[in-house]
Amino acid sequence: MTFSILAVVAGLALLVWSADRFVDGAAAAARHFNVPPLLIGMVIVGFGTSAPEMVVSAIASWQGNPGIALGNAYGSNITNIALILGLTAMISPIVVHSKVLHKELPILMVVTGFALFLLRDNELSRMDGWLHLLVLSILVGWSILQGLRERSDALGEEMEAELVVHEMPLGRAFLWLAVGLVLLIISSRMLVWGAVNIAHHFGVSDLIIGLTVVAVGTSLPELASSIAAIRKNEHDIALGNVIGSNLFNTLAVIGIAGTINPIAVEADIFNRDMMVMSALTVTLFLFAYGFRGRQGRISRFEGLLLLSAYVGYTVYLLAGVLGKTA
Repeated sequence: MTFSILAVVAGLALLVWSADRFVDGAAAAARHFNVPPLLIGMVIVGFGTSAPEMVVSAIASWQGNPGIALGNAYGSNITNIALILGLTAMISPIVVHSKVLHKELPILMVVTGFALFLLRDNELSRMDGWLHLLVLSILVGWSILQGLRERSDALGEEMEAELVVHEMPLGRAFLWLAVGLVLLIISSRMLVWGAVNIAHHFGVSDLIIGLTVVAVGTSLPELASSIAAIRKNEHDIALGNVIGSNLFNTLAVIGIAGTINPIAVEADIFNRDMMVMSALTVTLFLFAYGFRGRQGRISRFEGLLLLSAYVGYTVYLLAGVLGKTA
């Protein structure tokens, strides 16, 4: 049991560190090849911050732990909106300037509805997995076009400033990219192994572990980057990290897990967790989009509401666990 706890703690720490190195290396390498900053922010950073969820869910699906695979993806989405944006907005209200993010907010709602539609039969088949990846490829294609067309977007300007600060030689960028990827795989295997053992020891389902410990752990890179961005007054990066991560979690993470192994979706995942994720996604849209001339923003009070929703959801999950073990 002690080794399992150490594996989770060490796996999470290594996961966060390696994900950060992976994103820095990928962004710096793309910069050397003259990739527009907006495109780096929309695709490369979005992919990189979801890399922990992708690797963890892929390994969990391959090893036959569907609860961790799905719980990690949907739990991370819930964590990103309710916990990360809630905390970030309470530090400083998030004001949305980017035209691209205004386009991505409704896209995130559509993608969430798409996931609900495919999983309504409580099954993630290989075909469902490939459909997720197909939509992802269409979305990435659209993002590339937006990144090439929108030269004066606020998100691109903030990303340009970040790339200048974190500039590095191409050789070092490739080194961090490779090291980050290798350590992501190693740390993810440690995390999944330890999480499964802990779940079995305490008689807790893999799903609950995936929705809580694993989801929060794999979302730590987004938390760190969003809080760092808001402290630098980079509001669009703070929000863009979450939107991009949730898009990749919903499409890439679930798509990869489904194509590796078909997954029977527990009723609780659809009726509870996906509904909470959907409600939070709609709430994020209402807060951040901006209507009737009002600029999109997430105030401190709205951040408190999001954070309260996360606490309530987590307490509900834990109460269910305690009720079953009592």
